[in-house]
Amino acid sequence: MFVVCGEALWDLFVAEGDGGLVMDARIGGSPFNVAVGLARLGQPSALFTGLSRDSLGQRLEAALHSEGVATEFLLRNDRPTTLALVDWGPDGRPVYAFYGDQSADRAVTASDLPALSKAVWGLHAGSYSLVVEPVGAALLALFEAQAGQRLLTLDPNVRPTVEPDIGLWRDRVERFVALADLVKVSDEDIDLLYPGRAIDEIAGRWRELGAGSVIVTRGGDGAEAFSAAGKAAVPGRQVALVDTVGAGDTFHAALIVGLAERGYVTGRAVRALDTAALTSLLDFAVAAASVTCTRRGADLPRRDELPSQAP
Repeated sequence: MFVVCGEALWDLFVAEGDGGLVMDARIGGSPFNVAVGLARLGQPSALFTGLSRDSLGQRLEAALHSEGVATEFLLRNDRPTTLALVDWGPDGRPVYAFYGDQSADRAVTASDLPALSKAVWGLHAGSYSLVVEPVGAALLALFEAQAGQRLLTLDPNVRPTVEPDIGLWRDRVERFVALADLVKVSDEDIDLLYPGRAIDEIAGRWRELGAGSVIVTRGGDGAEAFSAAGKAAVPGRQVALVDTVGAGDTFHAALIVGLAERGYVTGRAVRALDTAALTSLLDFAVAAASVTCTRRGADLPRRDELPSQAP
């Protein structure tokens, strides 16, 4: 089982209506999406998060059950469920505004960290749960305790509308990076964290800090990986674009599934991947993300929608 750590929320998609705004509510949150993506791709997964007992939280839990995501690590409380308003920028990319102060998913503390059985072979963390408190410190403590014991993956998924202090983001992300066996990050996130710095430079810095492979997504231009074996890259895919919501989460879920299907289930194995294996892994993840881009919202693909991987 792979345990995903971080927020669960509702995305409210905004559209112009007759005399006002029309909002379409969809289940979301980057870690929530990754957990669902793993389950849809055939990898047993669980979500570790604080979840409200309100009606929106109950619907989130029902969705996890429906998708086959294990709920044994949910921490239920009486705080409200986070809402994320999703509008569209001039370039067509989603723009987020979060309403989640004192919300359920932020309430996790170090005393809430679960005991993990041998069935749990990996952990993932990401998005604003890395930096808001007390959950950010709790997840960092979890990674520190599990480093070298289980495969650790990270996706910063920087959200300045939740925490505008980029220095805080940069410091906390680097502490997680130093522990992670695999880091997936978008070129947009690198530009937010390190304005004007080259991607190759930052990937190299993160590997010096302790990260294993660093994988950078470039939207429609594909993705590239930086590892001890060298650099690998694959192009993007042309699709009938609907939106990109959930594409990065799909990519990350597919990375984990690709590793599992090939038997790379330890940090040591992931750190030893050669460029051929990384290229194949990137191609599989790009294929998965491209499916999500053809659908509204974070509607992640199922395994039979993707090609089989080469042995």
